[in-house]
Amino acid sequence: MAMAKEEQPVPDFAALLRQARRSAVHLEMRDLYAVGDESDIFADFRRTGKADLDPNDPYWADWLGIVRETVARGVVMRRARIVSEPVTDYIRWEHAVTPLNLGAGEQVRWLPRRLASDIPLPGNDLWLIDERLVLFHWFTGDGDWAGHAFDDDPATVKMVSTAFEAVWARATPHEHYSA
Repeated sequence: MAMAKEEQPVPDFAALLRQARRSAVHLEMRDLYAVGDESDIFADFRRTGKADLDPNDPYWADWLGIVRETVARGVVMRRARIVSEPVTDYIRWEHAVTPLNLGAGEQVRWLPRRLASDIPLPGNDLWLIDERLVLFHWFTGDGDWAGHAFDDDPATVKMVSTAFEAVWARATPHEHYSA
């Protein structure tokens, strides 16, 4: 198995996505993420109930620029989120800011966890690039980054791709999902 743990706490997503030629898919399966760089913006949402939807805000600008650059090269970017219902405040915030992802060219779908029970899923969130390279993420129990690993083993890639496509086929497009 070709898995190697990286030392950096968060991978360089710009470099990862610049490798993509056809597709970049992201599977998210947690109901809460508490990564340090979004704590302030999430706290503002919890306090005010309002999401920052300014694509030029410094918090969003880098990520949205990477997405636009990737999509402009013809790469299809899809994100599927498996969520518990009723949703957490964090998922409500993610749903509220998803129009930014859509505006940059990502496609996003939501799958209630109860509808995923018979789908064999990987144990961790992930990115799959061009159906050849998987980046697994793992988090602490509180939702902060705990590490990641790249894997290009064909069996792992196939399992991840099959799982993602099953989730995608069942999931509801963002514009039809209510959090």
